[in-house]
Amino acid sequence: QVQLVESGGGLVQAGGSLRLSCAASGRTFSTYTMAWFRQAPGKEREFVAAINWSGVRTYYVDSMKGRFTISRDNAKNTVSLRMNSLKPEDTANYYCAASSRPLSGSSWYESEYDYWGQGTQVTVSS
Repeated sequence: QVQLVESGGGLVQAGGSLRLSCAASGRTFSTYTMAWFRQAPGKEREFVAAINWSGVRTYYVDSMKGRFTISRDNAKNTVSLRMNSLKPEDTANYYCAASSRPLSGSSWYESEYDYWGQGTQVTVSS
């Protein structure tokens, strides 16, 4: 069992930056593929980024490459999402997710993930 708790959301002006964190419980954190998803009002939840167990490999949605950076610290059981050059369209509730499956082309899909956090709200004002 893994419990995930996100933090770091808030209100930021367009062009600003935020760093989201996800703290995980459980001894096997380092074996999980970790990801961030987001859900904007009235829209379906969408994939943002994922990172493999060691932190060496990452996947991003093309529109976020270069602006968002996912990283993890297995010693601290945390995964982070650094978001730069934020846009109003980045406004959403951001979720952390954990998968027992290796990072792959299927890591874009919600069904790959076994555990989810409650989310942290990010609001970008214009």
